Amino acid sequence: MLGLVKNSTQPTPSGIIGNAGVNVMKQKIAVAALVLAAALAGASLSRAQTFPSEPITLIVAWPPGGGSDISMRLLADTLSKQIKVPVVVLNKPGAGGAIGHREIANAKPDGYTIGMFSSGGIALPYLNAQANTFDELAPIAFFGEDPNALEASIASGIGSLKEYVERARANPGRIKNGNDQPGGSSYLAVALYEKKLGIKVTRVSYAGFGPTVIGLMAGEVDSATVPVPDTIEQHKAGKLKILGVSATERHFMAPDIPTFREQGFDVVVGAWRCLAGPKGIPADRKAFLERSIIAALKDPEFQAKARQAGFVVQPGDAKATYQRWKDDDAELYPILLDAGLVKARQK
Repeated sequence: MLGLVKNSTQPTPSGIIGNAGVNVMKQKIAVAALVLAAALAGASLSRAQTFPSEPITLIVAWPPGGGSDISMRLLADTLSKQIKVPVVVLNKPGAGGAIGHREIANAKPDGYTIGMFSSGGIALPYLNAQANTFDELAPIAFFGEDPNALEASIASGIGSLKEYVERARANPGRIKNGNDQPGGSSYLAVALYEKKLGIKVTRVSYAGFGPTVIGLMAGEVDSATVPVPDTIEQHKAGKLKILGVSATERHFMAPDIPTFREQGFDVVVGAWRCLAGPKGIPADRKAFLERSIIAALKDPEFQAKARQAGFVVQPGDAKATYQRWKDDDAELYPILLDAGLVKARQK
């Protein structure tokens, strides 16, 4: 009979899909798309969360044994525990820090190579045409200040800052001062001491603070201009004498040693350290490094060890670090120019 419709149990002709089948197919496609999207998102998140998945190299532009090396090894140890991968200190000394700074600047910008940058690096390009300017590096975090001091060898017979200044003024160039290479913080310190104290000494460059102290104790030089932490134990042992600290207050490791100001000389000279990397590190990785390093610097155990070693720790972020670079560059340039140290490039 015409118009009679069979039940839906009747087989659908081959190659034709009913409405119900179409809906099922759409649902399957939608589910598959969601699964794929989730998988891709998960893979992306996994990649982001796997940094760092291998050791990080921390370049120090000075030899082992000095304050820069010790401070960075303390930091590397704490940071390794926090981020769960080794942070390996690699010493690349030479040319007043220029060799190590170039290693940092030229490293692959993947976050796996960072390094220490210090106040001497601001002045270095004005003395060395091959040195990288601070604008060729990416700031990550600020470590802290490091006030300078003036030391005398036992062989020199100099017993006070006043005696040192008087002898240096009476015999220009006669006193030999041990310092790091041109552009290094102790090299700049003696240049500033000369200007502010009205003296002239002969500068003898060593590879870093460690070798400078060894040379001072051996009597190779009459004085040195390195921070208190690098000489306090030798001072206590009578192997050299710290004449004064060029800070606004006495150093906590040497409360018996007066400042330059307390001895009648209005001189404040110091240095600082920070962490930097090559330009171009992905923003998320750079932010991770910044957060992790600041957290490590604030770690109570690290701070106790740093203080015991004589370091003043003042954690700061990347923005504050870069501002310090700019401020010091503006302040140091005219001083360097006046002292005749601007030889490689001018502003």
